Amino acid sequence: MEADPFSDILQLTNAQSVVSGGFRAGGAWAIRFPEMDKIKFSALVRGTCWLSVEGREKPVRMQSGDVVLLSSRRSFVLAGDLEAVPVDAARVFSGVSGIANVGDGDDCMQIGGFIRLDQSSGKLLLDVLPSLIHVQADSPRAAVLQWLLDQMVRERAAEHPGAVLASAQLAQLMFVHILRAHLETSGDLAAGWLRALGNRRIAPALRLMHGDPGRSWKLEELAKAAAMSRTTFAVHFKTAAGVAPLTYLTEWRMRLAERALQAGNVSVASVAQSVGYTSESAFSHAFRRVTGKAPKRFRDAVREDQRE
Repeated sequence: MEADPFSDILQLTNAQSVVSGGFRAGGAWAIRFPEMDKIKFSALVRGTCWLSVEGREKPVRMQSGDVVLLSSRRSFVLAGDLEAVPVDAARVFSGVSGIANVGDGDDCMQIGGFIRLDQSSGKLLLDVLPSLIHVQADSPRAAVLQWLLDQMVRERAAEHPGAVLASAQLAQLMFVHILRAHLETSGDLAAGWLRALGNRRIAPALRLMHGDPGRSWKLEELAKAAAMSRTTFAVHFKTAAGVAPLTYLTEWRMRLAERALQAGNVSVASVAQSVGYTSESAFSHAFRRVTGKAPKRFRDAVREDQRE
């Protein structure tokens, strides 16, 4: 099976989706959710509501089947009536194990949760996401998102054995499809790895680098895989990724090295070899240049955090 750079990065950041709860609401209602240091998602199963994010000028109208992803550390309000006084989410969900009830009636139903990320490598994902992604119910991915939503509702309602795990897997699929929708519809993404992964012209070269990151790839080989001249490929790649092809390869190697150093009692020499360096000193120099820390210092800092 060919390398999948998109999956590689999600696995590196250890992105794990968690369904944290949901509610039914009607009448004049509003709920305020606190800022979090995690990516949040909210899916509207039924009805309509408003999403108002702190610092954002205009509220967003959500329709049945819409999904939003919030990556900024800002509080937000979901409301059926923008004039209603918001109730704190902690109060709404206190002591509730399933679906909470808000307001008067059952006009609207929402399911929400968050994405856990690795404390160190998670920044790789956070840095490229906009503060708000809104996937509307009439988007090309609406059908699959609606199916996932329906299944999540059934899992939470039926309480079958394994429902927690099934809900988490469904939420994980939803997260992937939200990111795919963002890639397909956002147009002018800022230069970075996310934009590069959505660029079909350089995709063959990215698959080569991710498939065998320890290999000493030459610019000519990568350009040939992308069916371009060296110069055209280098310009096209940097425009999309924000860095030159071999710089991208070096940075990806260092992300893999970080993960290896976090994993356990492994020597710097063996990590260096695993990402394509025959010289420990050359690897240490590259690691320090990319991460700002020497490999041993990075590993020691991770161990200290784990002991705490």
